[in-house]
Amino acid sequence: MWWFQEGLCILPVALVIWTAATFIFAYITAVILRHVDPLVPYISDTGTVAPERCVFGIMLNVSAFLGVATMYVRYKQLQALMDEYDTRLNRLNLLGFVLGCGSSLGMCVVANFQKTTLFSMHLVGAVLTFGVGALYIFVQTLLSYLMQPHVHSKTMFWTRLSVGIWTSASIISMFVSSVIMYSSLPGVEVNKKLHWTPGEPGFTAHIISTISEWSLALSFVSFFFTYIRDFKKINLRADVLLHCNHLYDSPHYRPVTARTPAETSPLLAGSI
Repeated sequence: MWWFQEGLCILPVALVIWTAATFIFAYITAVILRHVDPLVPYISDTGTVAPERCVFGIMLNVSAFLGVATMYVRYKQLQALMDEYDTRLNRLNLLGFVLGCGSSLGMCVVANFQKTTLFSMHLVGAVLTFGVGALYIFVQTLLSYLMQPHVHSKTMFWTRLSVGIWTSASIISMFVSSVIMYSSLPGVEVNKKLHWTPGEPGFTAHIISTISEWSLALSFVSFFFTYIRDFKKINLRADVLLHCNHLYDSPHYRPVTARTPAETSPLLAGSI
């Protein structure tokens, strides 16, 4: 058995690989077609012009679905552990799942509202994705702190805290540099500007902002690598419960009496 076949660790692995492939594919396509500059464009700029816009949107929607699935499994795992260790953390765990769903919703908004068409909705999506996503990271980090040493080690807590600090630093850097960039270009529709010339007003702030955005995306995606070890311990099991021996009401079928026991059939070994 390969390592990614153990438990459900394929979920966070698929999320990280697919999301990274989304950004890389859109970037390579946009650069080859000369829709953006090769020097660190905004991630959203690489998915603004067709044909990469369509592929970027579809792939990012798939990433959002994988994100919800991963966060739900994480929520159920911690819920089961909290029943054993500390039931008071259930609300914090639920809050983390809600924040995670909000971040995934933001990815869908970014995927369907391009920066150059409806900038306000695109901005809302970006805030949901990265802002709410950063809160999700810190909630999970706090849970890791409160559940050590029985569930999580100190190493895992410090790893997640480091990723959270990295994410926060990237957000602050991107926000400050973006404010400087927009203020240095009055009257210019910066959200529609896809090509930049070195030395022009706002170029330095633009580069810092784009580097911060790529750093933010990398930190956010990297956080899910910390789930791999935990997800190896999770398996799924589905039980089929038949209440009768036929699917439709028909005189040709004998109805199940009270003496007929219900049938169960395990489909997948293991449990959450």
